[in-house]
Amino acid sequence: MNKIEQAVSRYEQGFACSQAILSTFGEEFGLDPNLALKITDPFGAGMRGLSETCGSVTGSLMVIGLKYGRTLADDLAAKEKSVLIVQEFVNRFKQRQGTIVCRELLGLDISIPEQHEMADNQGFFKTKCPNFVKDAAEILIEIL
Repeated sequence: MNKIEQAVSRYEQGFACSQAILSTFGEEFGLDPNLALKITDPFGAGMRGLSETCGSVTGSLMVIGLKYGRTLADDLAAKEKSVLIVQEFVNRFKQRQGTIVCRELLGLDISIPEQHEMADNQGFFKTKCPNFVKDAAEILIEIL
């Protein structure tokens, strides 16, 4: 199973989109998959149900940080590299999906209980969200 399939599978097993991404890609950079699941748990559903930035995006940004993040405050070259890679990721995700905002991706604001229920009843979490995870994983593979 490749990383794209693995990330989608983890999402379909019940993990949040952010968890699916970081737990799949983080191990390559020395991050324990269980720790990755814990770290990213609050980021699913657009920042734990707030319907803000998609967890597939936040998880991907963490992966980018693992590869390109700086460890010295004055390492401006690393900071600039990270900024460019993040911008590239976000631009590519937006090209595919139109936005990085959960409520815009779903067309419903899942921070509102009635709209969350609508999204669930309409199967959005099973039909739309796996595509966001898939796209994020594909883009990560392309830019890493």
